[in-house]
Amino acid sequence: MELIRFDKEKQYIRDFIGIAKKLYSAKDNMEDPDSMKKFLTGTHALSKYFALDKFLVYDRGKPVGRFAITTYPDDDTAYFGFYECVDDDSAANFLFDEAVAFCREKGYARIEGPVDGSFWQKYRLKINLFDRQPYTGEPYNKPYYFRQFTDNGFTVSAHYTSNLFHPIDESYRNEKFEQRFQQFLDNGYRIESPTEENYDAIMGDVYDMIMELYSDFPIFKALSREDFMEIYGSFRMIMNMSMTKIAFYQDKAVGFYISIPDYANRVYHVSLLSLPMLLKIKKSPERYVMLYMGVRPEHRGLGKALVYSIMKELAQNRLPSIGALVRDGKPNQTYLPDDVTDIYEYVLLERTIAQGD
Repeated sequence: MELIRFDKEKQYIRDFIGIAKKLYSAKDNMEDPDSMKKFLTGTHALSKYFALDKFLVYDRGKPVGRFAITTYPDDDTAYFGFYECVDDDSAANFLFDEAVAFCREKGYARIEGPVDGSFWQKYRLKINLFDRQPYTGEPYNKPYYFRQFTDNGFTVSAHYTSNLFHPIDESYRNEKFEQRFQQFLDNGYRIESPTEENYDAIMGDVYDMIMELYSDFPIFKALSREDFMEIYGSFRMIMNMSMTKIAFYQDKAVGFYISIPDYANRVYHVSLLSLPMLLKIKKSPERYVMLYMGVRPEHRGLGKALVYSIMKELAQNRLPSIGALVRDGKPNQTYLPDDVTDIYEYVLLERTIAQGD
């Protein structure tokens, strides 16, 4: 085995991206090659926030694994990510040994992963339901990766779930959520969807709330409003506005629920030929993915009202949905348990680095 640490060499960038293309099929490759090139060349909007050291593992001249180590100023944790590897213990063990040795040499106390550079990009490891096609926004990986991590000294530091909800129609009733919805409306709250005209202003409100409400999440790092808008401004192209809700109280945004149609992996491999299918899905989706939710703490109970406003939209179209990537212990993880048909599971892992091993 041979380890190559590289910078911006085109050959290694091609091999880095090429590993994912070899490991995954056209249906389950969730990697956006254009975004990946920006990370590898340091030109992504997030690149200014961290240092990225990139590595490839070769066996007899062929790339068999890859990883990158992300580090932040004033943070003694190194973040291990962009991980892909063949199903071979010797290759995986060599790769992890080299990653740990690099982090130890740099003086880091622990490694956490998988984290592809940033909280705002992709993190967490999928550990079940690999027989399902990935949904948009899902951190997807090979089934054997969890074993490769744990075999190399990593333990679970956080657990997340995505709940798959069955379709509902206009006959569906949930008295508790409906009462909570009406209670907030009666108390002067407004729950609205963004429009094309106010989308940027609404996303600015969402930015303010995320900076406050997500700050205690594992691996969270703040970013500027401008960079947030650059990353999430494109959501307006794939979002059905009616399925995103913003709650206001006394004209201040106090809660949000962001949903998008499930495009599977099509939004990561966009071409002129794929645009008609994307437009078709946007107009007539088969499922929605509930990506982000937040409520300011002084407005307790508003989450159920926001969920109910989304349920009313889903009922009109009789569609299933996925409540995506909720960390254990968050209240919305247990919403509507009787309507859940499947639970996807994900983990974040860590390893302590003992100096001098």
